[in-house]
Amino acid sequence: MNSQKALSGRRGLWSNKRLGTWLGIAVLFLMLGPLGVPVAAQQSTPAEEALAQATPPPAELSLKSALDRSLKSSRELALARIKATVARRQANLTKAKFQPNLFTGSGAVYTNGIPETPGGTAPSLFNMAYVQTLFNPPLRGQYRQESLEAQVQRLETDRTRDSVMVKTASTYLELNKVRHGLQLVGKERESSTRVLDITRQRVSEGQELPIEITRAELASARVEQRRLQLEGREDLLESELRDLCSVAPDRRIDLTTDETPDFATAADRPLHELVAMGVENSLEIRQAELDYRAKQERLKGEKGGYFPTVDLVGKYSLLSKINNYQDFYNHFQKNNVNVGLQINIPVFSARTTAAVELASEDLHRSELELSATRSRVEKEVRSQARKVRETEAAREVARLELKLAQEELQNIQAKFEEGHVNLREVERLRLDESAKWLSFLDADFDNQQASLELLRMTGQLAAVLQ
Repeated sequence: MNSQKALSGRRGLWSNKRLGTWLGIAVLFLMLGPLGVPVAAQQSTPAEEALAQATPPPAELSLKSALDRSLKSSRELALARIKATVARRQANLTKAKFQPNLFTGSGAVYTNGIPETPGGTAPSLFNMAYVQTLFNPPLRGQYRQESLEAQVQRLETDRTRDSVMVKTASTYLELNKVRHGLQLVGKERESSTRVLDITRQRVSEGQELPIEITRAELASARVEQRRLQLEGREDLLESELRDLCSVAPDRRIDLTTDETPDFATAADRPLHELVAMGVENSLEIRQAELDYRAKQERLKGEKGGYFPTVDLVGKYSLLSKINNYQDFYNHFQKNNVNVGLQINIPVFSARTTAAVELASEDLHRSELELSATRSRVEKEVRSQARKVRETEAAREVARLELKLAQEELQNIQAKFEEGHVNLREVERLRLDESAKWLSFLDADFDNQQASLELLRMTGQLAAVLQ
């Protein structure tokens, strides 16, 4: 009896053990996936999935693609093109008066007395009129002036295009510089933190004065200030580049590494050649020249206002007896045709004299503006060429200072490995090297920006950037 109870107790205990084993295996299987990977690691949380779906992929831009996109989506360039089209349409509107103009119409008019309309013509059931100006010097001068002004506006479109290209390239290059600077500042931050920790330790050991902690904290605060300034500048530049390239506001821009055009060739010519290229290719000078020619055409046309104007006219009218023509005229004719020349001879025209005086003064103003524009463009090209050379010299100085800082850091690292200097000296030289890197990036960007402006002035911008 007792042996049976003991046997049944062992069987119960064995059953409980097997049940616990299977339960443990089941729990382990639930925790692990089919390949032995935790289920939590295989499946992402709903918040993570929503964040991944809400965050759009970054827009990758090279300098060339950024320029292409900005030229296609620029509102300023689109507006300049519309203005050029409007100016051309205005010239065509004036020119239309020298081309055939045919009008037709019909109607019914009740008359009581001599049949006539408010325009002075006889009322008709159907009429057709033809008008074409053959000779009108003031109108011809106006048309030629407007045609030249349309060319001025087309050149303004080219100026706007160059301005958009310079702005896009400058924004792209500066954003690239700022992001490089942020990487360097991140290393500066680590070095300044290590210097501060080492300084505090040395002060606590009595090897340094407490003022050294303040110096280290000041250096660390300056690094943090520089980091915040660069982050703010990065956000602003990225926003500007999105707007220029028509990128969605919520997309980050990744700058792809491609070959940056060689801007050094901008000033790689004698100064007199650069000035000659600037004067020859200046869109401002060409605009001023076209404006001067337009004023000449206008003055020439206004002087022609003393001569007669000639128009070719023709008219056909279908008359009806309902207007009682037979009561007022000896003979009624149903179909009437009139064709000939209409000549207006000015005997005395105060308007022509005033217009000639105005056009003459306007021409004199345009001539002075043309001379001033040539002189100003020549000075600006000369000044910009010298600025490019100065920024090149500053860039070379910054490069050599960076090279010297790198060599000093290599020397101090070798001494540190030999145990002759402490880690704080090494970190301080790293901070100095990072600062020289930032100075070099600034000098390089200044040189690129000055070169871009010189390329625009000398008409080489499109050839270099595209």
